[in-house]
Amino acid sequence: MNNYQEMAAAAAETVRVVRGVRDDQLKDPSPCHDWDVRTLLNHIILWTAYSAEQRAYGKSVAEELMNKDFAAEPGFADDYAAQVDKALTAWSDPKAWERELGVMGNAMPAADVAAMLIMEIVLHGWDLAQATGQEYHCPGNVAAVLLTTVQQQAGMFRQYQGFADEVKISADAPAFDRALALSGRDPR
Repeated sequence: MNNYQEMAAAAAETVRVVRGVRDDQLKDPSPCHDWDVRTLLNHIILWTAYSAEQRAYGKSVAEELMNKDFAAEPGFADDYAAQVDKALTAWSDPKAWERELGVMGNAMPAADVAAMLIMEIVLHGWDLAQATGQEYHCPGNVAAVLLTTVQQQAGMFRQYQGFADEVKISADAPAFDRALALSGRDPR
């Protein structure tokens, strides 16, 4: 299944949040482990822009980018937006969604990798919004894809300490809130 529209919507919202980060917030704490805003930004930029583009082509992100401090660059938000555009262009090709990609030594359908990219974009976009006092808006179609992906991947992400324990919320809460809670984030 091709969730390009959801990927584009999620990316646009996270780009908006990245653009809203002020330089004086880079050392502030974030909801992610022991990461400050700078570390979270660097993670977002690397994985939701550079790696996202490379994944569409069946490649891995270049090793030299792994430890780059993107947030130290003047205009990092504009650079991020430009790189996200490149990633979205790569994923706009329907063939990008049809191939098998190597993930941790295993073959995985590209559509599943794309769903995890959407999850990464939204969850860390929300984390960044929380850390910097911004709102994060997640449309219903994006929230539905997110919830399905979090339900499928929560066990694995907890195993590798990518998610905290589930936060208990009402079963009839909106899909976005349920996805946040299942990923160990408190939507309240």
